[in-house]
This record gives sequence, C-alpha cells and structure tokens, in this order.
Amino acid sequence: MDAPRPRYRLDDPLAPEPGPAARRPAARHGAAPSIYDRALDLGQELLELPTLGGGGERVRTQHAKGRMTVFERIRCLSKLEPNFLWQNWGRNLDGASIVTGILSLGGRDVAVYGHDFTLRAGSMDATNGEKLARLIAMAGEHGIPLIGMNDSAGAFVPAGVGGLDGYSEAFTALRRISGVVPSISLMFGYNAGGGAYLPRQGSFMIQCADTFIGLTGPGVVKSVLGEDISADDLGGPGVHGGNGVCDLTTQDELQSLRLAMRLLSYLPNNNRELAPFGVTSDPVDRFTVEEDILFRRTFESPAGMNAPFEITLYLQQICDHGEFLELQPARARNLVTAFGRIGGHVVGFVANNSAVASGQIDIDAARKGTRFIRFCNLYNIPMIFLEDTTGFLPGREQESGGIILEGRRFLDSIIDLRTPSMTLILRNAFGGAYASYNSHFVGADMVFTMPMARIAVMGPAGKDFVYKDEIRALDAEFKQRLAQGMERAEASKLREAGLAKLNERYEQELMNPKEALALGSVSRVVIPGTSRRVLAENLAFLMRHYEPCPMSGPQREFE
Repeated sequence: MDAPRPRYRLDDPLAPEPGPAARRPAARHGAAPSIYDRALDLGQELLELPTLGGGGERVRTQHAKGRMTVFERIRCLSKLEPNFLWQNWGRNLDGASIVTGILSLGGRDVAVYGHDFTLRAGSMDATNGEKLARLIAMAGEHGIPLIGMNDSAGAFVPAGVGGLDGYSEAFTALRRISGVVPSISLMFGYNAGGGAYLPRQGSFMIQCADTFIGLTGPGVVKSVLGEDISADDLGGPGVHGGNGVCDLTTQDELQSLRLAMRLLSYLPNNNRELAPFGVTSDPVDRFTVEEDILFRRTFESPAGMNAPFEITLYLQQICDHGEFLELQPARARNLVTAFGRIGGHVVGFVANNSAVASGQIDIDAARKGTRFIRFCNLYNIPMIFLEDTTGFLPGREQESGGIILEGRRFLDSIIDLRTPSMTLILRNAFGGAYASYNSHFVGADMVFTMPMARIAVMGPAGKDFVYKDEIRALDAEFKQRLAQGMERAEASKLREAGLAKLNERYEQELMNPKEALALGSVSRVVIPGTSRRVLAENLAFLMRHYEPCPMSGPQREFE
C-alpha cells in the first residue's frame, strides 16, 4: 500500500480559533448570498490573495532550498499581527511580489519590507518600486527605523524599462532617508543587479550563508570574462564579510533575523533621539579584577610591553554584563568597531587591536572606522576610543593605495564629531596616530590614560634622535676598542649593552604619560580595574548635558 501523500499547510496549527467577531452567520439553506455577503467574500479574498504568493508549489520549492517565505520571516521578527500596507497593490491585486508594513518590535514601530520570491522571483518593476519607495518615505517622515528582507532576482525583465524605473525610485527614496532614520538590510537568496545596490544604501547589511550578492552572477562572468567561479566565491558571505559590503554574516536566515533584532536594540529611531537606554543590574562602580589580571598577564609575558593584546577581551570587562556587538568582524580587525552599553547608555567603540598587525591603521581600517564614526555622529551615539597603536601603516602598498587620503577622511570624521566622546590610552600612542586619534585638541571631551601608556612623538626608535650624542660616543668607543686589539664580538657586546641602557632610559624618561599629563593633554590616570567606573561616571555626566538633534544641513551616512 502506498504511503499517504504529506499534506502541507501554511497556517499555524497551534493558533487559537477565531473569535466570534471573525465568524459570520451562514446564509439560510437555499438562499442566494446577499450583496453584503458577496462583499464580505470579496474582502476576505483580497486579504488572503497576497499571502498565497506564487502558490503552494512555489512555497514548497522555497522550503526545499532551506529558505523561509517572506511571511514566515516576518513572523520570526514578531508574533504580533503586522500592519500590512498596500497589500493589494498591483495589476493582479497580489501585492506585486513585495510585502510592506509596520511591525511592533520591542514596543517600537518599525517599517518592514520583504520580497516574495515565490511570486515572480521577487523581481522589481515600476509598480512595486513605487510601493517600496512609499514605505521608505513613510519611515523617514515618521522617524521610524527600516528593516528590509531582500530576496530578489533583480529587475523584472518583461517589464522592460519599468523594472529599472522601479529601482531608480527606490534608490532615491532610500538615499533621502539616509542620515534621518537607520535601516538594516537582510540578504536572503540570490540578489543581483539592483537587488545588490539597493540594500547597500542602508545603514547595515546582514548576509547569511548560501546566499549571493553581486552585480552579475557567475554565468555572466563566464560569458564575458571566460572565468569559472562559483556563486559563493563571487558574492558569498565570505567575500562580502571581508570587503565591508556586509557588516555581519550568519549561518542561516533565523540567525540573521535574530541578529537584526539585536542590532536594532542599539539604534535610535531617528536622528532626533537617543538610542534606547537599557536599565542594567551590572554595577558601574565595581572593581574589575579580571581587567587587572588581563593587563598583568599581557605585559608581564616574555614580550613585555610589545606583547599583542586582543582588545575585545578588554571590551568584555567594561561593557554592561560583558556584552557588545562587533561590526565587520571579518574585516580589518586591527581596528575594532562595536556597539555596547556602559551604565545603560549605548556607546560606539573604536578600538585599536594590537593582536592584528600591531594595531596599526591601514587603508581598510581607516575606511571601516570612518564609516562607523560618521554613523554614530549622525544618530547621537556617544563614542569611546580605545587607543593602542604605533601609528599609520607605512609602505609602498599603502601609499599607492591612498593611505593619506583615507587617513585624512578618518581624521575628518573624528574632528567632525559632535556627540560626547572620550579616549582611553591603553598602551601605545605615538606620533600622528596620537595627534589624530581623538586627542584633546582634536575634540575629545575627556582623555584618560593607563599608567603603562607610552605617549611619545616616536616609539623606541626615537632614542636615535634624543640620545644621538650618546650613541655617537658608543660608536667611537667601539672603534677604539677594535683599534686596541679587542675581539669584535666582545666589543659589539659592550656596545649593545650601552644601547640597551639608552633604550631603558628612553622608556623611563619619555615613553610614559607624564608629559601629556603635565601639559593637560590627558585628563587623568586610570588604574586597571577601575576603568569601567571612570568611563561610566564621565559618560553619565556628558549625556546629562547632551541634547540629541539632527546635524544641521543635509547629512548622509556615506560620503
């Protein structure tokens, strides 16, 4: 006997039965439906039509690919009933393959759109382009965040130029709300052409595994360039997580949706408000003994003050309950950018990470930092800079790539900061990096230093200039000993011993925070274990006297 064919259903089997208001009395036996009943039937049909998408077969195909439908994704964001808008938009009254609405997420109104891939592969034409543009404009007018769930094959080819017009209208709308309300773009499925450009105009992009983002697919690359390449190698999350196109990558759709909710918790509704304050049970005045242990084990290692230091271990010590969200974690980790909370206040962290490339600032790190700082500045998010760098990365590759230009943009973004900002110097602060990395004269409200900080014009190589007379004397003694018949090895050993003493003298006399403290360039010393308390107290003070407001004139998140 054949096995029974499985029955598929799209409704929730655990959902409660509709209440009395949802039922209507049946017509009398043999009686024709009244005009009113026919109108009700039409209304119910119109409400259900957009939810059908391309039909049950297309839904099963979507599930077979390991993907959710747009309505299932919306239910993952919120169990509350969405307020769908313009759901019968389009010639066929089916919503034109895009769903738009308002969701209540954590008590906040959020504008949401999502492509319905089961209907026309989620492609765009002039009809749904206008529909999407209207939702985006509404988000900007009412000051509510935007979440987009992108799963589109691009422009609808049979629509001709209309498909391009639809993207043009959506492009323009999204650009106009940039810097007004934050937006999060979730990338699902296969997104090509305009489907790749549109979401990147938003504030943040999250891409999950087994998805593609690109201007063209592998087939076009093969026909034009003769290059064989897989979709994952061309535009998968491994590619875009490293080049900065995507801010976060995940393993599946559910993780992307949950991560979007977490990211949203750090973002304000618009550029006129502060980010949500989170009441915390983590005391701000606690002494963090783990912080002291972290520094002691790092700097008492055989490498001493040159030991690499993973900065995220320090972030865990100062953030509320050790929780923070790092952005672009696969790109330029010599500079870490992250959201966290201290004493309930959302903070944007920009931190040198000496565990990667000695924390030196290269082109990618400068671009990453500039983008993040501009966002925080636009949306009234205070910033804390954690400094531990020997400077900008030198070399032919960096110079030919434009490190001067990118470094200047990085410096400009810091100078333009209007939100409260503080800097804590953990160890190295040399030369131009110290001068530009949110120092007091660049505009920091407060600058603090750890007692082991080394603030100087140059690093250890500076001894060659400061003690040049002493070095010349050592060289002369070396030559004199050789002339007197001393073995070269022994003479070299004596010379190296003299240079080591000069190194130690340079460290003690100049590579410390004393001069910066004496000049007022640094506000105070922070003892390891107390930095959370010091940062929290001063952050609370600065936030009490900061009024959130939009930046004057039109300001966008991207240059």
